[in-house]
Formats: sequence, structure tokens, C-alpha cells
Amino acid sequence: MDRPLNAIDQHKVVFITGAARRVGAAIARRLHAQGARVVLHHRDSALEAQALANQLNAVRADSARCIQADLLQANLTQVAKEAQAQFGQIDALVNNASSFYPTAIGEITASAWDDLVGTNLKAPLFLAQALAPTLAHRRGVIVNIVDIHAERPLRGYVVYSLAKAGLAALTRSLAMELAPHVRVNGVAPGAIAWPDDGQFSQTERERIIADTLLERLGESDDIARAVAFFVNDAPYVTGQILAVDGGRSVNI
Repeated sequence: MDRPLNAIDQHKVVFITGAARRVGAAIARRLHAQGARVVLHHRDSALEAQALANQLNAVRADSARCIQADLLQANLTQVAKEAQAQFGQIDALVNNASSFYPTAIGEITASAWDDLVGTNLKAPLFLAQALAPTLAHRRGVIVNIVDIHAERPLRGYVVYSLAKAGLAALTRSLAMELAPHVRVNGVAPGAIAWPDDGQFSQTERERIIADTLLERLGESDDIARAVAFFVNDAPYVTGQILAVDGGRSVNI
């Protein structure tokens, strides 16, 4: 019998970095609702991560577990092993964790470089490398959360933009390196959810929305739906990056 559309095999396990809040939490909720078990990574958001796990476990017992790690400081091979140990396997890796803040030319520091490149590029690479054997065995998938500014740099965000450009290249490189047994794709968000720290003024927000063809802000679940497509409904798609931006990248 064919499985229901959008129903993930109940035995699948998805490891999501930066899963406690915002886009990461939306991805976890959607994949879990489709039947997956989820490993929720967080750095400092322990309360939010555990609250999310409790919500998901109330729906389906022992289907969500949390792990904590600072991806800049931790041994990423060990992080991958801990994630795999939660349910004994990993079928999908979603590299969502990301630092995002401006770095103006003349003011770029080594610590900002290490942070932005570390979270947006280094961690996805080394987690993918560590999990490649189990993903190959499970015929799994990697989904990287890229950014439309990987191809169209955001003014004032030099290091972030180049780190996401590296992640886009990594997505395509891993698709070649891990084929034919592991699919690797990316989702490139546009204006989805404003940063919590007020990086964009109201005037700038209005300008960005005006430049978006659909003339509205996207939602975290828009990204989650795209991730779920790659995880669940795209068995013949690899090496691709899907912009989920309301058409903004067409109009920049």
C-alpha cells in the first residue's frame, strides 16, 4: 500500500540544529507532525527546547529529544555521535543554526569571522561529514538553510553573506561527494522573521516588504514546508537550492 502523501516513515529520525525557536522549531513541528522523530539541538535555549520536546512528546511518546552544544566550541564529531545515539540512527540532517549580524568593512574582527563562518559554514560541513556514513546507510538527506543573500550580498553584512555563499557551495559540493546514497539540498529564505535585536528599522522593514513581489513577510512554516518537501517528497532532487522569499530575489 502506498504511504499517505506527506507522511514520513515513522522510523525516520531528523536532527535539527538551532531547533529551539523560530524557524528551527517550525521545522521540528512540521516534520514531527508528519511522523518523524526529532533530535532538537540548542545552544543556550534549554527551556525553549525542552518545552518544545515536551509538546511533541505529549503528541507521540518519546519522539523528541534535546541535545545541547555550542557549535563553535564543541567537538562536532562528538555532537553528531550524541545526536545519533538518541534514537540509534539519523535519516536527515537539517543545518539551521546560524549567527546573523552586520560586519562593516573596517570593523570586522576575528571573533566575528569565527562566529559567523563557524555557525553558518564550518558546523554544517563537519556535522555532515560526521553523519555521512549513517546517512548513506539510511539513504538519507541533508538540508541546509542558506539565504537569498548567498547570491545577492546584503549591504553591511559582509561576513554573513560570504558564509552563506560558502554554505550554498557546500550544498552543491556535498551533493556530488555523497551521491548516490545521500541527497543534499538547500532552502534559501528571504524576509521570514525579523531578528529579535532590532537590526532593521521600521523604514527598512517596509522597504524590504515593498521589494518583495508578494508584498508581505513570510512565516517560519514557509521554510518548514520547503524543508519537509526535500526530506519527504523529493527523492530525485539533489544539489538544488530553493528560494523561499516571496519573490524578493527576483526584485533585488
